[in-house]
Amino acid sequence: MLERKDKIKSILLGTLTAFAIFYIIDAIFKTLDMPDVHVSNSTGECVSVINYKETDTYSCDRLPSRYHHVWIR
Repeated sequence: MLERKDKIKSILLGTLTAFAIFYIIDAIFKTLDMPDVHVSNSTGECVSVINYKETDTYSCDRLPSRYHHVWIR
């Protein structure tokens, strides 16, 4: 039988592990949902924006704060 101190350590470790796993999975999904901004290699200007979420309506005139930068010709 575990002592009280060991039980508390096990519960805290399990809780922290669950939170860490949750935040890692959340970060992965947020990264996958970020739009792609295609930027011309020669001019350096935005060419198009690909939105992966249906609710996103970003364009070259209204870029998101975070996005995947994709260089194109």
